[in-house]
Amino acid sequence: MAKATTLHKKKTNLFLVLAVIFITNAVVAELIGVKIFSGEASLGFAPAQLPVFGDFVLDFNLTAGAIIWPVVFVTTDIINEYFGKEGVKRITYLTVILIIYVFVVIAVVTSLPPAPFWLTINSTDHLGNPFNINYAYTKIFRQGLGIIIGSLVAFLLGQLLDVFVFQKLRKLTGDKKIWLRATGSTLISQLVDSFVVLFIAFYVFGNPPWSLKMVVAVGIINYLYKFVVAIVLTPLLYIAHAIIDSYLGKHFAHELMEEAATKSKGFF
Repeated sequence: MAKATTLHKKKTNLFLVLAVIFITNAVVAELIGVKIFSGEASLGFAPAQLPVFGDFVLDFNLTAGAIIWPVVFVTTDIINEYFGKEGVKRITYLTVILIIYVFVVIAVVTSLPPAPFWLTINSTDHLGNPFNINYAYTKIFRQGLGIIIGSLVAFLLGQLLDVFVFQKLRKLTGDKKIWLRATGSTLISQLVDSFVVLFIAFYVFGNPPWSLKMVVAVGIINYLYKFVVAIVLTPLLYIAHAIIDSYLGKHFAHELMEEAATKSKGFF
């Protein structure tokens, strides 16, 4: 009885730790995603200036959220492995609710009138140039409705597709070839995610709207980044498995994995 209680406690603790890592990184990625950075400049290279679809020139520019989204990929696969579709869905839906809550709070606080003294003491930057801190605060934290809707729809679709493909591959591989089901599910789900978010945010709600050529071109760059990162981070999955198996005990860890695989059926 005491052993069963201990194992249940360890299972709960594991889920809580994974949930915290998943939710924190997903919410933070949404907040910092408003910044677009140059991949080439970050590595000390000149802009790629790749000609795509005729006269459209493309550089390796990425959203800042892409820096930590891979943590969400890895955490999703670990949750999928030990807690199955229900575990991933539970955390995904909770994360969507929390992201919506964050944006509602941001909409409220950015609408509040700024205190005059706050504007005065922050009226210039460090070089003495005029600076409107309230405008900067609002501009940074607020994101367009199209971006919010696009990112949430893409996130939901990506997560559901990831768990579905993951479990399909697990049925083919059993408890072996972790790299195949983890990397394979991420590559397929992020193929959808990369294009859906851009299509909704900038083709449907863009002002002015992007062309389909631009959506496809930028989507390809985003997906290439995720493709490379998914492969590079594969060793982390094996490290995480080793740590979790040591914490839970190999026998109990294997039972959780088998239970997760058995209960995970269907797309929804």
